[in-house]
Amino acid sequence: MTTATIAFSELAEKGADADFIRQTLQHALQRLMEMDAEALCRAAYGERTDERINSRNGYRDRAYETRAGKVDLKIPKLRSGTYYPGFLEPRRTAEKALTAVIQEAYIQGISTRSVDELVKAMGMSGVSKSQVSRLCEEIDERVHAFLKRPIEGDWPYLWIDATYVKSREGGRVVSVAVIIAVAVNTDGVREILGVATGASEAETFWTNFLRSLTRRGLRGVKLVISDAHEGLKQLPARF
Repeated sequence: MTTATIAFSELAEKGADADFIRQTLQHALQRLMEMDAEALCRAAYGERTDERINSRNGYRDRAYETRAGKVDLKIPKLRSGTYYPGFLEPRRTAEKALTAVIQEAYIQGISTRSVDELVKAMGMSGVSKSQVSRLCEEIDERVHAFLKRPIEGDWPYLWIDATYVKSREGGRVVSVAVIIAVAVNTDGVREILGVATGASEAETFWTNFLRSLTRRGLRGVKLVISDAHEGLKQLPARF
């Protein structure tokens, strides 16, 4: 797990991104199994080619317990032989590593190389780099949509916090500020509302971040809880 992911996880403990993590894990694991089965058959589901050495035979359902909750998976079945993904084996840490990859995408996008190495460690050596790249794009798209989603309803309690993490930009490692906003709505539901990165915790960074929350619909805030970050203290009282 990278420094960035560790720092973000410490902040995210105040939030409830478990539903999103669980849904994204389900999507990623299902896609990986489809790719793996395709590689074993040398053909996509329902595809007839001269290269095909096996074929698909539906699915079997399997509940998979993760740190974010239960994930319902459909494990591919083969006409000849059996298929059992390695990540389901006891004491395998693939789910933990994949969760860290998803959370890191909140901050700096997904590293295709990291995911490719993880896929190989899961025993899915038949999954190509181009397939891994496409999966990374799908996860990045999901994370972007999650962080830019409309904010609906009233959110009386808002926590905002910041930290510095190491990030790779243009081939070099730099320190960037990460802000996270977590709120509780009138039903008592806690969610991560937004995450932003910037060069520093300057007043303009905080201003732009908070304005982005209001543009997305944040309203009904009665109490804001935060440490005494210098840039935040400089904001006008209306924020």
